[in-house]
Amino acid sequence: MSRKLFGTDGVRGTANTYPMTAEMALRLGAAAGRFFRTDGRNGHRVVIGKDTRLSGYMLENALTAGLTSTGMNVLLLGPVPTPGVGFLTRSMRADLGIMISASHNHAHDNGIKFFGPDGFKLSDEAEAEIERILEGDIALAQPQNIGRAKRIDNGLGRYVEYAKTTFPVRGALSGLKVVVDCANGAAYKAAPEVLWELGADVIPVGISPNGFNINDKCGSTYTQTAAEAIVAHGADLGISLDGDADRVMILDENGRVADGDQIMALFAARWAEAERLKGGALVATVMSNLGLERFLTGRGLRLERTAVGDRYVVERMREGGFNLGGEQSGHIVMTDYATTGDGLIAGLQFLAAMAETGQRASELARQFDTVPQLLKNVRYGAGKEPLSAASVQDAITGAEARLNGSGRLLIRKSGTEPLIRVMAECEDEALLTEVVDGIVAAVEAAV
Repeated sequence: MSRKLFGTDGVRGTANTYPMTAEMALRLGAAAGRFFRTDGRNGHRVVIGKDTRLSGYMLENALTAGLTSTGMNVLLLGPVPTPGVGFLTRSMRADLGIMISASHNHAHDNGIKFFGPDGFKLSDEAEAEIERILEGDIALAQPQNIGRAKRIDNGLGRYVEYAKTTFPVRGALSGLKVVVDCANGAAYKAAPEVLWELGADVIPVGISPNGFNINDKCGSTYTQTAAEAIVAHGADLGISLDGDADRVMILDENGRVADGDQIMALFAARWAEAERLKGGALVATVMSNLGLERFLTGRGLRLERTAVGDRYVVERMREGGFNLGGEQSGHIVMTDYATTGDGLIAGLQFLAAMAETGQRASELARQFDTVPQLLKNVRYGAGKEPLSAASVQDAITGAEARLNGSGRLLIRKSGTEPLIRVMAECEDEALLTEVVDGIVAAVEAAV
């Protein structure tokens, strides 16, 4: 069953513009409620978390109205990281979890992500069925069966306590100075609190959300802020989260960045040595660097590649019984600890590696030499399908011929924004630039 409304990470768009309107959120909440409340009972519950965007208030209220209209009881968590919603959905025995966030996007966007009762994101099939319900006349509950809604004050605290239990070395953070950039987002309270309670000397940045500054010159997509704080304070490590804290970039004591590929390489090698890497494999997407694949192969491990999107990484992990996966962009999925990417817990695992090995961050953050990789984005307007243009297809065919097996080419539509992403890998950097720029020019001409 195809999906029109849902992308690779829920429903996303510009706030107060279709589909991110209060009206659509109300209907989406009602459709999701009808999907999960099939037996007429009144005991069903849903937890709703959000990040710090101004539009979160509007969407939270609209979703609540839709859900209660179909008989679901709503528990409102307030600002909490996306992985916290996955955790609390399971912990609080909810039928459904919802996170209101557009992740790393700026404040003018927002999104709605759904989690099932197991804490994992809904399948494509479940999302398609919710869309089917939404397109028809949604059956509302009888007046006596309308759901209730209430605020939950201790949800964030429960997640904080759980996150602390994933750190294996008690007292090991004493004396370590850690910069944590919370992107003025969902982890602005949780992340500094967890690190401080585990003993670190914490330098928090990006902890003053005002509804508009989420991901604004801070966070995992703008690591300069954390890098400057590291140098200014002489910190040992930087943990840079995105707006909903499901992805992370690690910065060493010099302010240099380790992306998701380097972090996954470190974890995979350590877990394999400890005989805890299930299936002898790491699951990552087609965007992960060829250098990561070579690193794993050299250690007798496999790289299982999926389509782009952490949901597809998690699906493959569950199918194959693997416990480590993620994306180059910083989603690190460790199913021993969480049902989705968790930037804070990934940061704690990196700190554990520092504590257990006695090595500096710079010694752990570069596990392999990357193959030169270039990614460029082209924005396109509504109704456009630039990849179907003959000129673009010709440019792609020509680029593949030029690479001739010496590199890798990936062109795709973003699942969260109206962008065409053009990525290539090649040892010859001059050829790499020419190939990518040629395809970008063709796409730009087509749009």
